[in-house]
Parts: sequence; structure tokens; C-alpha cells
Amino acid sequence: MKKVFLGLVILLVLPLFFLWGCITTSGETLPTESENDNGKTEELVSEEGGIVTDFDGNVYKTVIIGNQVWMLENLKVTHYNNGDSIPNIDKRSEWVNLTTGAYCDFDNNTENSEKFGHLYNWYAITDSRGVTPEGWHVPTNEDWETLVNYLGGNNIAGGKLKEAGTDNWHRPNQGANNESGFTALPTGYRFRDGIFNNLGVSTNFWSDTEFNEKSAWGRYLGYDLVVMNSSNYSKINGMAVRLIKD
Repeated sequence: MKKVFLGLVILLVLPLFFLWGCITTSGETLPTESENDNGKTEELVSEEGGIVTDFDGNVYKTVIIGNQVWMLENLKVTHYNNGDSIPNIDKRSEWVNLTTGAYCDFDNNTENSEKFGHLYNWYAITDSRGVTPEGWHVPTNEDWETLVNYLGGNNIAGGKLKEAGTDNWHRPNQGANNESGFTALPTGYRFRDGIFNNLGVSTNFWSDTEFNEKSAWGRYLGYDLVVMNSSNYSKINGMAVRLIKD
């Protein structure tokens, strides 16, 4: 009988000792393994910068790379910040003569923009009416240079910026590991003559930095390169846009 009683006492007391071990000196219960997911989230905060919403209500994830916060996705807005529409120019004959802002979908297919974002000419992204949410801007050439230098320089930065694998990029998607989290996709581009080219092969990103009257600085990533090239492009070109936080 005594052994049975002692067994019952042990069964009752052991859980109390376990509970006591989970209590802090301030009386708060220590987080369990499942509750400690917040700790994991805090680790990710150093990589993920939250979200940002454009004028049209498109929501973008963002990523922290060094001291910069970048959009994790390409711009999709179709209005300037005052509500005016950015013209969607699908006809080649109209595109080649543009001296004002416009955008398009690659190959005039809206499904392409759902994944890759719109292609904008330089006039659209530098229009005084603005295309960026408050607190954000189109990167300068210096912003791009800062990013590239942080990732080790032009010769290797491209691989660290490109989405890994060949779901979207053509083979071999040279050196792509997306180490930065930037997840660059092969958007292709629209040349100044209005022809679309290189979907799956390359992407070109605008900067807002002018080179001369007819061209501006941008950046290039290719499926067969680990580098990120800097070059000047015709302002009429339709190219992808990533925003950076002020």
C-alpha cells in the first residue's frame, strides 16, 4: 500500500518540477521549441526587409543586402503617383518614336509581367510625377555600384544576384546561387526599335543616372555569365526596374 501511495506522489510531483523548470525568475513561462519560432524570424530579419506597396496596390517583398534595402521583385506599377496612367505601348511603330514615359509587357503578354514585372523606358522612371512609393527611389548608378562592391565586385556579383536553377533562366545559368537573396529573373528587354528579345536569357535593370541626351546607365545579367555588367542604354529601351529604399 505504501509503495502504491509513493508511486502516486511521484506521478503528481514530477510534472510540478518540470513546470517549475519552465518558469523564469520573473514568473514568465520560457518559450517552448515551437514558440521559439520568433527567434528564427528575427534571424531572417537581417535578410528580409518587409514589404512595400505601390500606387496600384501591388505588394512587393524586400530584401536587405549590406546597408541597402531592395525590392525583391520587379516593378509592376501602371500609374504615376498623381494617378495619371503610364501609357502601355504595344505597337512597335509607336515605341520607336517615344520621348515620354511608357511601359509594356514582354511580347505584349500580360502573363509575362505577372512573373517578371513590366518593362519601362527611361522616361517613365524619371518622370517628375514619380513611379516609386514614398521612401523609395529608382537606384542611381552609384546605388548599383555599392551593391556590386558589397557582393565582391562585378566579376562575381552576377551569380550572387541571379535566381538559382533553370526554372526561369536558360541553361547553364552560369554561377547562379542567389547568395544575396536578390532573386534576379531573366525578364528580357524591348530594344529601341520596338523588338522584344532575350526572355529567359538575360535581364537589364535601369538606373536613373543619365549618360547623355539619348542614353542612361543600366546593369546587365546573362544566363551564361557570373558578372554583372554596367553599360549605357538607349532611353527608349524597355527594361526592368528594381527600387531601393531611401
